[in-house]
Amino acid sequence: MILSARSLAVSAFALGLIANPVLAQDAGTIQRAETIRDAALTRNIALDYVTQITTRFGPRPAGSKAEQDASAWAADYMRSHGFQNVRIEAFPLVGWERGEESAAIVGDRPQRLVVAALGHSPGTDGVIEAEVVHFTSLDALNAAPAGSLAGKIAYVDAGQMVRMQDGAGYGPLSRIRAAGPAAAAAKGALAFLMRSAGSDEHRMPHTGTTRYVDGVVPLPGFALAAPDADTISRLIAMGETVRVRLSSTAHTYETHSQNVIGDIVGRTRPNEIIVLGSHMDSWDLGTGAIDDAAGGAITLGAAKAVADSGRRPARTIRVVLYGAEEVDQPNNVGNGGGAYLRSIGDAVETHIIAGESDFGADRVYALGLPAGAQGSDFARAASQVLYPIGVLASQDPEMYGGADIGPLAMAGVPVFRLAQDGTRYFDLHHTADDTLNQIDPAQLNQNVAAWAGLLWLIADSDVDFRAMRSAATATH
Repeated sequence: MILSARSLAVSAFALGLIANPVLAQDAGTIQRAETIRDAALTRNIALDYVTQITTRFGPRPAGSKAEQDASAWAADYMRSHGFQNVRIEAFPLVGWERGEESAAIVGDRPQRLVVAALGHSPGTDGVIEAEVVHFTSLDALNAAPAGSLAGKIAYVDAGQMVRMQDGAGYGPLSRIRAAGPAAAAAKGALAFLMRSAGSDEHRMPHTGTTRYVDGVVPLPGFALAAPDADTISRLIAMGETVRVRLSSTAHTYETHSQNVIGDIVGRTRPNEIIVLGSHMDSWDLGTGAIDDAAGGAITLGAAKAVADSGRRPARTIRVVLYGAEEVDQPNNVGNGGGAYLRSIGDAVETHIIAGESDFGADRVYALGLPAGAQGSDFARAASQVLYPIGVLASQDPEMYGGADIGPLAMAGVPVFRLAQDGTRYFDLHHTADDTLNQIDPAQLNQNVAAWAGLLWLIADSDVDFRAMRSAATATH
């Protein structure tokens, strides 16, 4: 969205950009950021990258040969586009393969069900056939009497996820997916079923990882496509006893994943590192275009746009394509994000800020800055650069950043967020519909432009986000 000059001028005044001009010495940096932004809006490598990686390698489950091969290819892609210090850092992983799965209602009302086994769920070791016990929430399942689900299948239908721009409806359903199998096992159940954690109503289940407990996933878990969840819930509401037959050959195996790392080395302060994160792995049902090949495309495209501007920034820009973001592990090792943090050791102190793109490819609408940066000269400069392409500054500080850079945030590295419109993200998330055709090239370009413009402001400045946070804390 390109705003008119008149509306921009009015809004700039409202934002304090005219009444509170940025420092004179920043004028050149801002102008270059605007130039980089505009160039990236019409010409960048993002669509090429996401097209190639999804087409060449398809789904990239964590630890699979496809993920490993895609990572090797991405390293070569980085080198061919001028990134320096390109390397692949491997780490051990428990992988998971779906195998074959099926589900059906049996008895007087037989009909096939469309399900997807939850990630890292064990197989059924043959066929499970049992009565379904319906719960409307995880709390209700946890409140069931001990042993009350012996010989039965626990089924949680907490209702359809509501579409929201920020995806806020996902959290409660993802917690059911993570904790539900363990809760069901604690009550004696044979298996666990849930309504998919998704906002669409298509007959297309959403997979996703579940949680290890004491080193194991306690029982088989499955996500039902929304219409099939509706069918079971309606039958139970009609007073019917519902029996379901489940089978799955899913299994785990020992393997490795890896982070792919490449730098645009800084001109004058190369040891000050800006991390741009996304993840390489995907679920196996689609080709992982929006989750999260698009994120890699956006961050690589933005870094490349800065490098192509004719002048290297003062600080180093580091793109990390993290491995194994999608899966839980028997031990809390942080997967690719944790592996990266362990690999840098004390050098974490040289990491000045990190940002992550992992919410599809629809337009960026808001900027979240680290604590203490709100209302600063930097924030005003960022607003000046980003507002013309439809990005507004958030007044809420960004604290977490995302799953991959979360370990960096926990270690004290400030984080930022360029928030994407997630209204349709959970229609596609972890489904067979996560494919290249779901990416709008114009919106993808707007993402790259926002990242590139902001990135120049950060990379060619001496702003100290850690000091901003400390100062903000001291005033409260």
